[in-house]
Amino acid sequence: MVKLRKRGEQIHKFILNNVEAHPRDIVRVTSDKFGVTRQAINKHIKQLIEQETITFSGTTSNRAYSLRPLIQEKLGYKIDDRIQEDVVWRNDILPLLENLPDNVENIWNYCFSEIFNNAIDHSNGTVIGVLVEKTAITTEIRIIDDGEGIFKKIQKVFGLMDERHAVLELAKGKVTTDPENHSGEGIFFSSRMTELFAILSGSTFFTHNRRDDLDWISDNEPIEGFGTCVVMKMKNNAANTVQKIFNRYANPESEDYGFNKTVVPVDLVQYGDEMLVSRSQAKRLLERVDRFKTVILDFESVTGIGQAFADEIFRVFARKKPGTRIVPINMNESVQRVIVHVL
Repeated sequence: MVKLRKRGEQIHKFILNNVEAHPRDIVRVTSDKFGVTRQAINKHIKQLIEQETITFSGTTSNRAYSLRPLIQEKLGYKIDDRIQEDVVWRNDILPLLENLPDNVENIWNYCFSEIFNNAIDHSNGTVIGVLVEKTAITTEIRIIDDGEGIFKKIQKVFGLMDERHAVLELAKGKVTTDPENHSGEGIFFSSRMTELFAILSGSTFFTHNRRDDLDWISDNEPIEGFGTCVVMKMKNNAANTVQKIFNRYANPESEDYGFNKTVVPVDLVQYGDEMLVSRSQAKRLLERVDRFKTVILDFESVTGIGQAFADEIFRVFARKKPGTRIVPINMNESVQRVIVHVL
């Protein structure tokens, strides 16, 4: 009896942890995992529905399952001189996140405070909306403002080509439109602490998925009266800590142990299917990276590069900025061959 009960708990846990990734085939996936019939898995699904931890939509032949929100709260705030992110966190957000482990609560405290404060100080908007949705497995927080849009503002302040160029600069870290009062680190570290981090602003959608450490950009139709929406999502039992993420991007040889290392996704400099062949593209990729002691260039999804592009990065820049070390990773054979050639 004990073994059967334990196996049932394992099946329930597997369903809850995987239903979001497999909303339509969770029965088949679970059946294959545990080697039991689909009829048996359907009984477990029924129990979870009765316990109100998962829900479903659609007909029997086209049914989709999802985690059922235990908490779903919408909050609104007027941007004025009285609003303070720590007060909003303590009074309104923290009570919704009770029973989370200390490390997860600390991450949410950091990420919420940074993004909410950005909306207060930088959005030039009038209101902020917050949506908190908590399930048995994950918590998601959305922070929305009606300002001018984060990518558009960065583009304007730094004189960049377009909003996609602003995403590239934001992904590097240490970018802020108000250097007197902000370090430009909040968005970078928030995107690394949460498991899913996304920004929708203007016509651009940017997302960072920590699970596979990938960044994506896509184009969207602008929404009237909508400034910036930041989405953050994380498992309730995440093992990460704030300090672990800080340490990952710190240089232990530095006296201040500060934010001295960054990872730049090279494919963010691409437009559509264009090849990375020019020195101008390389210079755009390398803008401001001399603020870091170590720059990891992630060539994931980059199928090929030109000799001039590689030469500008690995020979010209290396000679001009000897204090910044460039480290390429995730290169395919074609990319590696060009880099070796210019070196």
